[in-house]
Amino acid sequence: MLKFTKITASIGPKSSNHAILTKMVRAGVNLVRINFSHDTGDVQGAKIDTIRTVSRELKTPVGIIVDLQGPKHRIGDFASDEKYKLTVGQRFVFDSNETPGDNTRVCLPHPDVIASLHAGDRILLNDGKLEMRVDKCEPTKIIATVIRGNEIWSRRGFNLPDTFIDTEILTPKDKADLEYAITKNPDFVAVSFVQSADDIAYVRDFITARTAHKINIIAKIERPHAVHDIDNIVAAADGIMIARGDLAVEMPFEQVPAISRHIIRVCRQMNKPVIMATQMLTSLVDSEFPTRAEISDVANAAYLRTDSCMTSEETTVGINPVHTIQTMSRILSYADMDTIANPNDWLRIDNIPENNWSRSVASMAHLNNASAIIVFDRDGIATTEISCRRPDMPIVAVCNDETVANHLCLSRGVFPICDPEIFGTRDEVAAAKSVGIKIGAVVVVDDGTISLRGI
Repeated sequence: MLKFTKITASIGPKSSNHAILTKMVRAGVNLVRINFSHDTGDVQGAKIDTIRTVSRELKTPVGIIVDLQGPKHRIGDFASDEKYKLTVGQRFVFDSNETPGDNTRVCLPHPDVIASLHAGDRILLNDGKLEMRVDKCEPTKIIATVIRGNEIWSRRGFNLPDTFIDTEILTPKDKADLEYAITKNPDFVAVSFVQSADDIAYVRDFITARTAHKINIIAKIERPHAVHDIDNIVAAADGIMIARGDLAVEMPFEQVPAISRHIIRVCRQMNKPVIMATQMLTSLVDSEFPTRAEISDVANAAYLRTDSCMTSEETTVGINPVHTIQTMSRILSYADMDTIANPNDWLRIDNIPENNWSRSVASMAHLNNASAIIVFDRDGIATTEISCRRPDMPIVAVCNDETVANHLCLSRGVFPICDPEIFGTRDEVAAAKSVGIKIGAVVVVDDGTISLRGI
């Protein structure tokens, strides 16, 4: 069966070598995510080189996403490595004093955060298990009350769901990482903790000032402010990642499925691809079998017609990253074909006008029971827009530029090929044969002719 929903695989210690990456791409990986929160630039650069080598050896486009750490905030150190006990209702102070903390105070080494907080704002630590409410703000300290939870220890990350932090989207580390990454020509840069469309504009200016290479920007949605400004952020970015981990900490977790569905709808309306991320097959970190809930989560992403599902620790430190990709591919393939066999008002789901050209293409292909849509695409824009109409047949995108083909690895249902000769001659039969045999949409007859078949 065909897999229309793409797979974005995060790679790490268990999945960075040539042999494993080759098996993962063969098993269904379309894009590779490199997390710059870990390792040095040269180590990450070697991963990019390996991915490019595998892609060319397999003659299969593979997109590369560089994921920046972003302004991840952490509290300071305590006097010892132990966990300090707190009680609900007690006062706790965050200040700019670098002296090791205790069970009454700790250093908050972020002046921009202290300046941004207001009375009534919440401070969440330990992935939301510890909650405090700000009672009073002073120039160098924050006085808070413990609302929920009873433990705190050194270097814990924290979330501020009620606070707009007036800070640059790129930290000094991000700028150094991005400077290096640009030299390796990645296909995408994922920007963490986006709060507004201005953040995307800032990163785009940073990139275009340093390279003419086309690097698409993916906005990671993980803060309430991003959800509230989602239309403007989607319009400004080249793609969206729904980072459900931090999002479920900063917003009521029961709202995240509905928020995800809304973001997918907005992305389709604005012709932008979208990635569903976080804990999709977490059981496979140390097991060979996914839970039934995980299977349903992956399948539901396909039913929602997201462009790509993403693995994280399952393929960075999991016991069998290849098996993880094989498992996700099986679930997605079956769900994708079920979605096509049982369409749910697919042409009108994103409220695209009936006279829209890409909707007309998808409608014509659907009404004529076409086996594939073939697009000769110089920049990827037309193919992406057709993909966002979610037609029920493969889209074969013929490109004359490797970067464009890699960008299209993120778009649902698109099977890109980079072949300047086919692109130059506009030979639809050659394009169909090149990709169609591989994806099962083409039959080669004994006399050498080919015919397309339905899925």
